[in-house]
Amino acid sequence: MGRYLDPKCRLCRREGEKLFLKGLKCFTEKCSFSRRPYPPGVHGKKQSKPSYYALQLREKQKVKRMYGMFESQFKRFFKLAAKSKEPTGRKLLELLERRLDNVVYRALFATSRTEARQIVRHGFVFIGGRRVNIPSYIVKEKEEIYIKAKEDMIKRIRENMEVNSKYRSVPTWIEVDKENLKIVIEKLPAKEDLTVTVNEQLIVELYSK
Repeated sequence: MGRYLDPKCRLCRREGEKLFLKGLKCFTEKCSFSRRPYPPGVHGKKQSKPSYYALQLREKQKVKRMYGMFESQFKRFFKLAAKSKEPTGRKLLELLERRLDNVVYRALFATSRTEARQIVRHGFVFIGGRRVNIPSYIVKEKEEIYIKAKEDMIKRIRENMEVNSKYRSVPTWIEVDKENLKIVIEKLPAKEDLTVTVNEQLIVELYSK
């Protein structure tokens, strides 16, 4: 599978909004989007009125890039949401928030979703006594998530929590036991828990064509 190797700050500039892809850098004056809040490229400053399709595409790309997903992965989540009896757009955002790598990020264990994905893939995350190394695993209500790792990784996660707490907070739908590095899914997330404004209806319309 391919992966994005270009500067991640270009993605934020292209979408016209901070996606918090670079961890703590996004909260400092070094953030590229803060210094150049316009699309990259020689024509970045030339603003033209986008078509409705362009708005739909940009909204989908924004959400996809925020969670670090490829098109096939994102489509799979959309199909799961479409099968639900709940509104497709809301269900899609809920499922994305329930990704295991996102939960680790939301719990402040990692400075970015990329780092959270590495923590999961390296086998440091356990659910119900079972090791889970799949970042796209969808957590369930009342599930308990633990971190089990060597001392150097535990130290790194604790340092992340201390630093991250200065810039963002743990959402209300999860509970974090800082001493034991334990996460409990208290309830399922809602759209209001997102840190980035998303018009999910545009995504639904795009995939419904």
